[in-house]
Parts: sequence; structure tokens; C-alpha cells
Amino acid sequence: MSVLLEFAMFPTDKGESVSAYVSQVIRMIRNSGIDYQLTPMGTIVETDTLPQALSLVEAAYRILDQAGCDRVYSSLKLDIRKGKGDRMRGKVESVREKIGAVNS
Repeated sequence: MSVLLEFAMFPTDKGESVSAYVSQVIRMIRNSGIDYQLTPMGTIVETDTLPQALSLVEAAYRILDQAGCDRVYSSLKLDIRKGKGDRMRGKVESVREKIGAVNS
């Protein structure tokens, strides 16, 4: 099974620039050893199971909660597929094969 999760999570009560808080979440994802891709509007991770993906979301919230964030916004998108792996890279490669170079 492969679970692609694209999510964003950030505090809404800490002013205009929240990169100091988001950076703490990205550090946790990086240190988890799970394959991820940071984008300007969120982060994409690929896990083997849905519980793994959701535990990352919970861990991200705990980080912001412990940092004193009283209000947190999050959006999640999931693509769950049985029998496939390495989809984060594979989906981009499939488009490249059809149209050539793309930014990613």
C-alpha cells in the first residue's frame, strides 16, 4: 500500500510570518525518515499505511501545541492505493515521460 499525504499545518495566532513554527514541523518530518517533498504551499509525504500518515499529522500538531500555538489551521489531501509504491517520484516521472521536463 502507498499513502500519499499532502498537508499544510500552521498557527493562525502567531502573526504574518510563521516559518519558525513550520520549520519545526518540517524538521520532525525530515527526522522521521519518511520520504517527503516540501512545497511552497504544503508538504507531501509517502507512507506505507494510513496510520503512519495520520500519526505524522498528530505529531505535527503536538509540535505546534507545545510551541504555544492556541489556534492551528490544517488541510489534508490523501491518495491511498493498494499494491503500489514509490508513487511520489513515479507520478512525476510519468508526466515527464509524456511531456518532457517539468519543475518539481
